[in-house]
Amino acid sequence: MKKKRCTAVVLAAGSGSRMHSDVPKQFLKLGGRPLIWYALEAVERSAIIDDCILVTGSEDLAYMRSEIVEKYGFSKVDIVISGGSERYESVANALAALERGELKVPNRDGYVFIHDGARPFLTEEILEKTWAAALDCGACVAAMPSKDTVKLADRDGYARHTPNRDSVWLVQTPQVFETDMICDAYRRLMAQLPQLRQQGLGITDDAMVVETMLRRQVKLVPASYRNIKVTTPEDMRIAEALLV
Repeated sequence: MKKKRCTAVVLAAGSGSRMHSDVPKQFLKLGGRPLIWYALEAVERSAIIDDCILVTGSEDLAYMRSEIVEKYGFSKVDIVISGGSERYESVANALAALERGELKVPNRDGYVFIHDGARPFLTEEILEKTWAAALDCGACVAAMPSKDTVKLADRDGYARHTPNRDSVWLVQTPQVFETDMICDAYRRLMAQLPQLRQQGLGITDDAMVVETMLRRQVKLVPASYRNIKVTTPEDMRIAEALLV
């Protein structure tokens, strides 16, 4: 059976606020290369991923194209677009571009891999595992079981409930979905956004969009504890150590 098209959406529209940096974190140097280089390099080398939509801040579009995509020869990056103020807005922008047919080769019935550009340790093994799960059930996320006990707190900061640690997972990216499923879910999300905001619903990842909008289950796929997200200066020091 012919392989269906796989498009990566790489999100790199973050700021440097939690890094205490004036430079957007995706451009900070890790091991001598910009942080975003690592995710894009994994996408470029992958036998699974066919093309890529790269999402960045509107003020960084030209720099991203010239100093990242062109400089390092990331030929799979078809489109560089601006994101929104929230993560889900950035994903919605990317999916809208996909649906408008802006990719060189359309992806109408394949798969979309949504990945945080601040996760530099994406591997082909993780891509293979999540792709296999998506082929089986249509929707999955990279994740790992929590090593720590987790407490649910009340509004005053007191522990309210301790869930069984065996059922607690830490969600990562990539998050992988059938193209029509994730596009449908995000169309519904954006159409209902005013009501959802009034209800106080916070959208924190793509799986939540699919679960909330389509009532679909999303498979948790064991990935790697190394697949960290670089958000703070402490994370950057951990990432430097993992590069060794």
